[in-house]
Amino acid sequence: MSAISARSTQDDPIRAALVRRGLRLNYLGIGYNVLEAIVAVAAGLVAGSVALVGFGFDSVIEVTASVAAQWRLRSDVHLHRREHVERRTARIIGWSFLALALYVAVDSASALAHHDAPERSVPGLVLLALSAIVMPVLARAKRRVARALESGALEADAMQTSLCAYLSIIALAGVALNAFAGWWWADPVAALAMVPIIAREGVEGVRREVLCADDCC
Repeated sequence: MSAISARSTQDDPIRAALVRRGLRLNYLGIGYNVLEAIVAVAAGLVAGSVALVGFGFDSVIEVTASVAAQWRLRSDVHLHRREHVERRTARIIGWSFLALALYVAVDSASALAHHDAPERSVPGLVLLALSAIVMPVLARAKRRVARALESGALEADAMQTSLCAYLSIIALAGVALNAFAGWWWADPVAALAMVPIIAREGVEGVRREVLCADDCC
């Protein structure tokens, strides 16, 4: 049965083309997110910006999600393995986002409590503005592939790319208000505003993994 499923998937040119497109989009996402993570974390540490550092670590998790999605795409040819990878991918992504939500919440609360005023970060502003443009386009392309392949894991990866766009807009608002209006608290408040969004995605990822496990049983 599994051999027949694997062979039929291999012989489906439309599905094979979708997998190749998904892989290309994935490579593009990984490359951009690596750049995003390096610039955001470095700029955030230099400026003392919680929002930038949180956004940078989100990009690190995006890379993890994209690598997991690569695993899922490369397993598409085998039906049984595809289901197993769906569960594992959802688990990796979900728990990673929950860890990030906890980190950002603690760091933001500490910055507010200690009145840690960040410095202006021009590289951070440029990066966040660029991400607000690039990420929605990439997310839409990923979502089309995920729906065509009927993959919950790939749909989750596309949703997390959309999440990156939302976070870039929130972080941009906080970093810009600090830079141009002198509102030091806007930066950690923007970071705190990210927490519910990040946590929700984490919970949904873990729930998706549990539901998939129950269905497979």
